[in-house]
Amino acid sequence: MCIVSINVPEEILLDLHEDENGFTEYMKRMLAIDLYKNKKVSLGYCASVAEMTKEEFIRLLGMNGISIFSFDSEDEFLEELKNA
Repeated sequence: MCIVSINVPEEILLDLHEDENGFTEYMKRMLAIDLYKNKKVSLGYCASVAEMTKEEFIRLLGMNGISIFSFDSEDEFLEELKNA
């Protein structure tokens, strides 16, 4: 595991009514969502970054309007639907 640190003005934490732990959790989740949304790494790795199970991470994606289902064309979607 790699440790990465960033400097954040303390005023941000005060404005958000967050402590360091809450803000760290938020940043991990937002990073994981961004990595998944931009197809940088797999759902499993993103769940790991967010320190969540895959199921929890899928729910988090849904709460943020991101589907785990993506198709390059309508034909691909219809083919997948047919095979379901």
